[in-house]
Amino acid sequence: MDRTFCIWIRAVVALVKKDLIDEYRTRYAVTSMALFALTALVIVSFSTGMFILDAGLHAAFLWIIIFFSAMSSLARSFIKEEEQGTAKALKMSAPAEIIYFGKLIYNLFILIVLITVIYPLYVFFMNPPSGGNNFVILLFLVLGASCLAGATTLLAAMVSRAGSKNTLLPILAFPVLLPVLLTSIRGTAVALNGRPFNSVSSDLIFLLSFLVIIVTASLMLFPFVWED
Repeated sequence: MDRTFCIWIRAVVALVKKDLIDEYRTRYAVTSMALFALTALVIVSFSTGMFILDAGLHAAFLWIIIFFSAMSSLARSFIKEEEQGTAKALKMSAPAEIIYFGKLIYNLFILIVLITVIYPLYVFFMNPPSGGNNFVILLFLVLGASCLAGATTLLAAMVSRAGSKNTLLPILAFPVLLPVLLTSIRGTAVALNGRPFNSVSSDLIFLLSFLVIIVTASLMLFPFVWED
């Protein structure tokens, strides 16, 4: 059992490493997400510069930027396999669950990089309320990003074979991720107001539960999507 598990981990790591090297060479996902996020942030900043926004609006703008920036590139994790003709090689070289976890970790890494860049820029441009609970904000950003990655990894595999590809992912992902977005916006708004951890504990539990459910469901459905 231990030897099998180690082989499984090495296979997942190898897949993540392959995707990271490919991203380092092309920089497609990171560049497109960063440009989209920066453009949206500048537009929002100029549009609302004359107004004083409350924490709820700041949280909504932040998560809208994160969501649509992520949707602009996360589908590439599978689309590039179809375009480069490597999808069949992946199917023959590794079981479906290894492919799913490898792509999930890669997508989560890309999202964490995006959030690491965009959140400080958002604070700089938009000047949200000071005195917020930074630890709780970080928890919502990480858990929200994990839920985004968990859901979009399966959906990206589905749209990679469709004709519209990138444009189809936001349409499929939005209804699935709407509870995550609403919960993340509400929790982030409370954290920006400096409220304590226990005031948002139910929201954090919901996000954690959603993550477990969506990853479990994706693992069950992914072999049918990937091997069809």
